[in-house]
Amino acid sequence: MDLVLNVADYHLLTPYVYPASWAEEGALRQILSLLVLTNLGAMVLYLGLGAINYYFVFDHMLMKHPHFLENQVRREIKYALTSLPWISIPTVALFFAEVRGYSKLYDNVSDYSMGWPMVFLSMVSFLLFTDGSIYWIHRFLHHKLIYKLFHKPHHVWKVASPFASHAFHPVDGFLQGLPYHIYPFLFPLHKVLYLALYVFVNIWTISIHDGDYRVPGPLVEVINGAAHHTDHHLFFDYNYGQYFTLWDRLGGSYRHPSALTGNGPLDLIKRLIAEGKLRPDKAAVRGSSNGHTVAACKEE
Repeated sequence: MDLVLNVADYHLLTPYVYPASWAEEGALRQILSLLVLTNLGAMVLYLGLGAINYYFVFDHMLMKHPHFLENQVRREIKYALTSLPWISIPTVALFFAEVRGYSKLYDNVSDYSMGWPMVFLSMVSFLLFTDGSIYWIHRFLHHKLIYKLFHKPHHVWKVASPFASHAFHPVDGFLQGLPYHIYPFLFPLHKVLYLALYVFVNIWTISIHDGDYRVPGPLVEVINGAAHHTDHHLFFDYNYGQYFTLWDRLGGSYRHPSALTGNGPLDLIKRLIAEGKLRPDKAAVRGSSNGHTVAACKEE
C-alpha cells in the first residue's frame, strides 16, 4: 500500500492538502491518508467495476426472478456503501503495518534470487492460501451461533446482482477479506503484484455474483464461478469456495451448479414466462439450459 501512498503524497497530499509541518513519515498523517485512500479505492473499485459488470455482463432477466427483491440493486449498493467505511478501519491498521515495514512485501524482482519464478509462485500461493482460508472462514460464518449475527445480511440477496458482491455486514466483510491482508505478513510478495491481485480479487468477487453462468467445460469441476456461487446463495450449505472447488470437495460441501443442469434461476424464469406467470421480456436469456428448476430453496 506504500506505493499508492507515495504516489498520493507526491502528486496531491504534500503539495495541496497537508501543511509543510506534517512530515510524510508521520504516523498520524499516514493513518489519515490510508483511511481516505482505502475508502476512496474501495468505493471506486466497487461502484466502477460493479457498474461495468451490471451494464455489460449481468443478465437483467434475473431481475424477474421471484427471489429478486424490490429495489434490490439500490439496497445492495446502500448496504455496501454503509459497510465499507467500517470495514476500512481494521483494514487500515493492517495497511499501516505494511507501510511501516512489518510485512514481507518487496519492491524489486531482483530482491529474491528466484526472480520472476518467485513472482509467479507467489501469485499461485496467494490464490491457494486465500482460497483455503476464505473457505473455512466462510463455513465458520455459517455456524448457527454466528450466521444470524454477521453473515445473514449477505444471504438476503438469494439471486444476486454484481452489487451484492460487497454488500456484507462489516464484520463479515472484514473477516472474509482478512486472508488477502494476512498473506504478505507470512510470505514474500512483490508490491505491484499485491496491488494487481487486490484489483483481481475485487473483479472476481463481483463476477461470482453477476449471474453469468458460462464456464468453459473442462473448468466446471475446478473453478468456483457464478453458477457455483449462485447455488450457495440459493441452497445455503454448498459451494463456500472463493476461486476453486477443491475445498468444497474436501469438505463435502460441493454441489454441481443447478444452472448448468437446466435447473437454475434463468430456467425458472423461462418456465414462468412459458406458463404465463411472467411477462415476456425482449432481453435474451443467456447461460441457461432447457429444463426446470426446483420450486423452493432451503430456508436459512
